Amino acid sequence: MTHAAVLGAGAWGTALSLALAERGPVRLYTWDAEHAAAVRTSRENRAFLPGFRLPDHVEPSADLARVLADAELVVVALPSVAVRSVLERARGLFPAAPLVLATKGIETKTWMLLTEVVADVLGAEVGDRTLVLSGPSFAMEVAKRLPTNLVVAAKSHELSVAVQGRIATERLRVYSSNDPVGVQVGGALKNVIAIAAGACDGLGFGHNTRAALITRGLAEMARLAVARGGNVLTLAGLAGLGDLVLTCTGELSRNRTVGFELGRGAKLDEVLHNLGHVAEGVPTAEAAHRLAERLGVELPISSEVYRVLFEGKPVDLAVRHVLTRPLRAEW
Repeated sequence: MTHAAVLGAGAWGTALSLALAERGPVRLYTWDAEHAAAVRTSRENRAFLPGFRLPDHVEPSADLARVLADAELVVVALPSVAVRSVLERARGLFPAAPLVLATKGIETKTWMLLTEVVADVLGAEVGDRTLVLSGPSFAMEVAKRLPTNLVVAAKSHELSVAVQGRIATERLRVYSSNDPVGVQVGGALKNVIAIAAGACDGLGFGHNTRAALITRGLAEMARLAVARGGNVLTLAGLAGLGDLVLTCTGELSRNRTVGFELGRGAKLDEVLHNLGHVAEGVPTAEAAHRLAERLGVELPISSEVYRVLFEGKPVDLAVRHVLTRPLRAEW
C-alpha cells in the first residue's frame, strides 16, 4: 500500500483523511503553504476542523505533485468552484488510480456534473475511473467516528465495489452504486432545498412545512436526476432522501443556516461572511436553475431559492409564490 491522496483540507477533506487513515497513509493537500505548515506543526486542522488530532501518517502538504505521486486512491474534497482549477493544475500529475469525487455541486457557467468536469479536464481515461462519494454525512460526526452511511457510485460495478472496500471502516459503512449521475444530482440539489428549509424555519413555520418541503424537494431532485439520465430509485437512498433529511434538519448544516438567517431578515453577503465555510447550495442554486431551464425541468422550490439568492427576491414572497402555484396531481 502506498497512500491515499485527499485534495482539499477543509472540514470534509480532513474528516475523510481521518477515516482513510484507519487503513493506511494519507497525504492531505491544501493550496495554502502556511495552512499546511500549521497543520503539520499542531497535528490539528484548527482552521476548519478543530479538536481532532491527525495521526502521524496523515501528511498535510501544499505540494500537489507530492500528494498525488504514486497514490493508490485520489479523493477530491474541494469546493465545487475550485474543482476545475485544481484539476487543471494537476493535469499530468494524476496516478493511474481511482479518483473519488467527494464534492457536492454542479459547475457554474457550464452546468456540468463534476464527473463531466473531470473528463473534460483530464480526459476520458481518467473519467472512466472516476467515482462519486455522497450520503448523509456531517464532517464533524465522521471525525468523531459516529456511525455514518455513504454510497460510492461508478459506471463500473467492479470499480465501485473495489473502492467501497478501500473507504469503508468499522464506523463508516459504504454502499456501492452504478448510478453516478443520480448520486451527483441528489448530493448537489439537496443543498439548495436545505436553504429553502432553513428559510422556512427562519420565518417561523412549523414541522408540517418542513416535511412538505423535504418531500417536494425530493420530487425536484428526482425529476432533474432522471432528466440527466439517472435512476429515480437512487433518490430514495442515501444520496437522495438520506442526505436531504440530514441537511434540511441538522443544525450543523451550513446550507440550512444560510436559509435560516435569510428567513430572519439577514443579507446574503453578511450571512456568508459570518459562516466562515463554503455553503455549496449557493452556487449550486444558480447552476441547477440554469440546467433545469435548458432541460425543460420544473424546479419550483429550487428556482425560488435562486431568485432569493441572485435576484434579491424577498423570502416571504418566494414562499408565497411556491404555495400559490396552480393545484395539480401529486404524481
